[in-house]
Amino acid sequence: MKIIDGENSVLGRIASYVAKEALKGERIVIVNCEKIIISGNKKNVKENFERKRRMGGSSQKGPLHSTLSERVVKRTIRGMLPNHRQGRGKIAYQKIKCYNGVPAEFEKSEKIKSLKRIQKKYVLVKEISK
Repeated sequence: MKIIDGENSVLGRIASYVAKEALKGERIVIVNCEKIIISGNKKNVKENFERKRRMGGSSQKGPLHSTLSERVVKRTIRGMLPNHRQGRGKIAYQKIKCYNGVPAEFEKSEKIKSLKRIQKKYVLVKEISK
């Protein structure tokens, strides 16, 4: 099992890494999902997420976009998996767990951290999920 600390990591880079590892059969846990960075202009990123959330009206069946930060991260990973509803994509998606903060069971275990430099223009996932 691999435990990834999402603090100051770019969402797309984490998502692609996790998708590849899950397809290989690895169980993956992502902690500190609310501290993951989405790179880009703050105004544009927020507008994009708000537009997606408004689309799920009463007459429309979906797609529904969550306001919880761990679900935003998991949905991004889902987009990088082949068909999450059947076959190996479904098996890989079930091996991924996302958490806000660090649960007690993972506090003392070793975590993989990103060593990338923080971007100048970015938004935290918790700012989008308000």
